[in-house]
Amino acid sequence: MVILINGSINSGKTTISKALVKRLNRAAHIEVDNLREFINNISLEEAIPINIENTILVARNLIEHKFDVIISYPLNEEQTRKIVEELKENDNKIYYFSLSPKLEKTLTNRGKRKLTKWEIERIKYHYNEGVNNPGFGIVIDNTNQSIEETTDEIINRINKGFVLDTKSKIKTNE
Repeated sequence: MVILINGSINSGKTTISKALVKRLNRAAHIEVDNLREFINNISLEEAIPINIENTILVARNLIEHKFDVIISYPLNEEQTRKIVEELKENDNKIYYFSLSPKLEKTLTNRGKRKLTKWEIERIKYHYNEGVNNPGFGIVIDNTNQSIEETTDEIINRINKGFVLDTKSKIKTNE
């Protein structure tokens, strides 16, 4: 199983991904931003496609070793399609969730995190571009949800059979 966790900066992607890893039997989390560390001497625009390719390679390796894979990143439709197309082999079930807290909440410092000016502008850019509500997959407004509530919602949706097909549309087994 592959779970894509989409959303803007500061929407809860990493926190929810880590909570999912704890709840699933054998799961691994790929935080795409961490792959940037390998190539942090190039521009973000140049790094993103390489990071997506590396994500696919790492995910394939983990899948081969019988891990469920959770991928977190602010994914656009093109990146999502690429990941889905590359990982759909062997009937991997692929689930796609966008975390979409209200913009005002996303723009606030949460926990120990202090947003930088660049992060604040990038969050506004993500919301303007619709990263938080891409028009496909399952969108979760986690503005007032606890980590456990959001994690439960994702697991419940998976258990109900909501799967992302290769055309980025939701189909259900219900």
